[in-house]
Amino acid sequence: MYKTIEDEVLKRTAPAELWDEFIQHEFERLHSFCLLIYLASMGIWLAFDLIVSFLGDQGFTWRSMVFIAAFAVLAVVLMFTRKARHFDWLNLTFVFLITLGIRLVIDGLPPTFHGIWLVLAAATTLYSASVLPLSRWSFFAAQVVTWLILNPFMGTGIGLLELKGVMTIAYSVFLCALTIYTFLKLRETKLYNYIMSKLLLDQAYNDTLTEIPNRRSFMTRAEKSLQAAPREHDHYLAMIDIDNFKKVNDVYGHDIGDEVLKRIAADIKAVMAPFEYARLGGEEFAIYLAGVRREDVEALAGELCRVVREQTTRHPVTISIGVARVEDGDTLNQALIKADEALYESKHTGKDRYTFHQ
Repeated sequence: MYKTIEDEVLKRTAPAELWDEFIQHEFERLHSFCLLIYLASMGIWLAFDLIVSFLGDQGFTWRSMVFIAAFAVLAVVLMFTRKARHFDWLNLTFVFLITLGIRLVIDGLPPTFHGIWLVLAAATTLYSASVLPLSRWSFFAAQVVTWLILNPFMGTGIGLLELKGVMTIAYSVFLCALTIYTFLKLRETKLYNYIMSKLLLDQAYNDTLTEIPNRRSFMTRAEKSLQAAPREHDHYLAMIDIDNFKKVNDVYGHDIGDEVLKRIAADIKAVMAPFEYARLGGEEFAIYLAGVRREDVEALAGELCRVVREQTTRHPVTISIGVARVEDGDTLNQALIKADEALYESKHTGKDRYTFHQ
């Protein structure tokens, strides 16, 4: 089953909305990791700057203090950043500053070391960017900024056609290809895992036929609403049953019965949109109405009965509803039992109506 679902996922093309949702999810999940990368990068840069400043007799200048302050500001901004699209721009700013700072530090080394250290710095920067939750445009923009500032041929005296130059170009191309491949494959794998998780979660908490929440989902969410305190107004629980549904299945077949179930689910979703609702199983549905008054519940129950009754279809049906007020101290199972008793009353006093538990 897992392999079947996986194959189905691999055939799909993720829409733009899903990509945005996935990137936001990854950023929220890896927010602390992003901050760690920033702090580690700042620490490494500071260590090399101190080494070059004192062992290289360059001196610790005001420019170093400016870079340290700028890095610290970006780290603080990242701590309060909550949108992935904002992180794309923030990271691009950080890449620009860190590569510029690295370039200035490397310029303080003897010229013979410039080329190799620039390539190593570019490799470190690009690898760090490849594991961050970035949009594609932000990652490729980081590639461009990195190579523009850490260009191993700019001001180093390395010729393009000499041995060192050819080796540098070959390694740089290999480095670009490797980081781009890593970034794209890592994103693809994470996206497939994200889609797989959503599918499995939907199957666990949604009814596949009617595409509304199932009993497991309802019990979880209703229990959460039940425990919420303090309560604003009353809480009510409604049980719904399709009248004469067995006759529909026997006369018209289960395909028509499935259509009826989907139609009733759509009506419940339309009328009861602000509340928790679900298909409990068979032809039974439930609704948990939190923070409402009795007259509101009466109006909603009457409206739902009317909508179902007046539905223009070849196979019309009606519904019966049982409603119970959830008292303080009631468990969810106790409320369900009371609503079921009220539903029984509706069934045996004419159907196509709602009844409150006495």
